[in-house]
Amino acid sequence: MSPSSVRALALVLAVTTLAGCGASAGKSNEISLTLTRDFGADDVVTLPREPVPADGELAAILRPFGNPRGAQSLFVNGILVDKPVSGLEVHGGDRVWLDQHPAGVARKIPAVVGAFPEPFLHGVDGERLPVRVECDDPRAGACAAVADKLVALGVVAGRSIISRSAADMTVRVLVAPWKRLRGREFEVDRIDAGPRQSGVFARFDASAQRLLVLDAAGNVARTLGAGTGLIAATRAARRQPVWFVTGTDVAGVDAAARALDESVLADRFALAISGDLPVAVPQP
Repeated sequence: MSPSSVRALALVLAVTTLAGCGASAGKSNEISLTLTRDFGADDVVTLPREPVPADGELAAILRPFGNPRGAQSLFVNGILVDKPVSGLEVHGGDRVWLDQHPAGVARKIPAVVGAFPEPFLHGVDGERLPVRVECDDPRAGACAAVADKLVALGVVAGRSIISRSAADMTVRVLVAPWKRLRGREFEVDRIDAGPRQSGVFARFDASAQRLLVLDAAGNVARTLGAGTGLIAATRAARRQPVWFVTGTDVAGVDAAARALDESVLADRFALAISGDLPVAVPQP
């Protein structure tokens, strides 16, 4: 980031701080703000504790940063913002993330995993949402691991077997090998259809035994085999995000469950795991 951008950001944040002095103290009075480029590959600025901006001030905070990449996506708690920034209201605890990237095959990227543990902690529009962990095998270790991680974060999460859901306001986490998910969920079908539909730059092959990791143009950049995991999220219109802790097989699902951690997922649009090592999705 250029020195002039740093000075501009500092000035705007100083004004924002003064404007927010009358608000109540504590963590409910703060947000985190992240600016990245190239689908999270380049961290431009991270501001973990900033006063909640008044209406319209978020646009002023972001204005000093020109967009050299041509396209950009703005997420609050990992969910794509579908309104002008000038009219966006954010709340205490929210994670605001702007990524500037080249225009790719996906016109919209409706949800990402790189704001974890959001949206599970603070939800949408200042309100927590119901959370449910759905597993192909509720007795499996990965199912328990995912549920336990959420509970440890203070998230009240129900647990059940996977069933096609019409629960529009519930954030769902589906834990199972992809072959056990395929054909059972609308959001699964979107990921199988590719990034134009889901915003996820990875898809499983016809056998579900290989994960094809794509670049921003939708081309296959890497093919990963047995033991591969995937953590991804997408969102259908008028529904809340569906997260996937999945893989080519049980070992892959276990690897994905182990990677469900803020330090691993930070600034990732989605994440593949191969040999217990992270693989960026999309690939550069």
